[in-house]
Amino acid sequence: MSENPPTVPHWIGGARVEGVGGTAPVTDPATGEVTARVCLATAEEARTAVASAAAAFPAWRDTSLARRTQVLFAFRQLLNARAPELAALITAEHGKVLSDAAGEVARGQEVVELACGMPHLLKGAFTENASTGVDVHSVRQPLGVVAVISPFNFPAMVPMWFFPVAIAAGNCVVLKPSEKVPSAALWMAELWQEAGLPDGVFTVLNGSAEAVDTLLTHPDVASVSFVGSTPVARHVYETGTAHGKRVQALGGAKNHMVVLPDADLDLAADAAVNAGFGSAGERCMAISALVVVGGVAEDLVARIAERTVGLRTGDGRRGCDMGPLVSAAARDRVTGYVAAGQEAGATVVVDGRGVEVDADGEGFFVGPTLLDHVSTDMSVYTDEIFGPVLAVLRVDTYEQAVALVNANPYGNGTALFTRDGGAARRFQNEVQVGMIGINVPVPVPMAYYSFGGWKSSLFGDTHAHGTEGVHFFTRGKVVTSRWPEPSGRAALDLGFPTNA
Repeated sequence: MSENPPTVPHWIGGARVEGVGGTAPVTDPATGEVTARVCLATAEEARTAVASAAAAFPAWRDTSLARRTQVLFAFRQLLNARAPELAALITAEHGKVLSDAAGEVARGQEVVELACGMPHLLKGAFTENASTGVDVHSVRQPLGVVAVISPFNFPAMVPMWFFPVAIAAGNCVVLKPSEKVPSAALWMAELWQEAGLPDGVFTVLNGSAEAVDTLLTHPDVASVSFVGSTPVARHVYETGTAHGKRVQALGGAKNHMVVLPDADLDLAADAAVNAGFGSAGERCMAISALVVVGGVAEDLVARIAERTVGLRTGDGRRGCDMGPLVSAAARDRVTGYVAAGQEAGATVVVDGRGVEVDADGEGFFVGPTLLDHVSTDMSVYTDEIFGPVLAVLRVDTYEQAVALVNANPYGNGTALFTRDGGAARRFQNEVQVGMIGINVPVPVPMAYYSFGGWKSSLFGDTHAHGTEGVHFFTRGKVVTSRWPEPSGRAALDLGFPTNA
């Protein structure tokens, strides 16, 4: 740690703003070194940020769609040109390998590209002569100041699920990134300014619970978009809606991958390794529960183990396959779950504790870990571990597999591996999960479809991006109009209006 690490400030009113409250360390998880300190906003600073956004809203709302989309296209062009810079920031603070960070930026860019088509997405409807001499039309208008509270695991992509659509629709955004990974948000704020976005339309408010609760209760914040753990998602939803806000709160996950006996086992093994250990398992769409049907479990587990032991864990800037976990607390939590699973009777086929790593310093590493013979009462199954731990559960029939998935309180993503089209069609109909992959282990939708789970994986009824995102960040208005003849006069009639 340097004696005077730089400070990551807020971004308010189009400028960097040093905080007056405390700070928190920002750590490089591959080395354990504190590389910066991030400002933690006080409630008063949060109110100042909201006030800046509220002041910018009227002018941005009234800016033409043509001009708004010009700014979106400029942002897109700048992001394409400088994406490696953003990926490097993500790796330095989150730890994921550079190729994974670049993929995150690219998936976020897809939502920017969707938002570039906002003139089409905001088109209303018009009915001429709905009643004699009466026309009706509908429009969608922006909400005002909207808050985005994003998690540590996707410092760029998750905010980009929300803010391109919100800004293109005419809203002003206050982004509260995770204090563990603050630099990406500040970098994107400066890119927005370079693209021509007016000051105040995009604000970055760093902080922790005090900043979040101020956003959730502030009367000038019209909506809240959140991604994180289920307990916090529930708090965000209940607090935000109690204060009259529109809320989409995406919570935790326990994603299952079901493998039927007829599946291509090499394809399934590759998919399980990629989806279970990519980004050190710190993905809300990671596969953490592998449900193997019938007598192919021994063969499939052996194939996964063979692939896993060859993976290289280390610093994400060194071409490794997998990087560290985000913090020492995350590392200790994951190793604690592995120990608990072993004690409960699971077989540790591949043990990532004490893995040899390619990194300097004291990073927060756990290697890929494979547990077999896991049962549904073990904590390694019931809890969201959020680490590189793949738990194998064995069942006898397809029906048992579907019942197991549906009994789980989470419903974010799931996958089925099979060659049987009938079984696949039945599975996608019967499974109670928001996003489903058929021979696709991480079924993250394209930007023009919406992202979101069921059950305890989502609080609120609106998913992220796609047409649902457009509707979330706008309100409908219907206008009924009559233009009488200059000499005409309406007769007095106190009865309920009817159409004729």
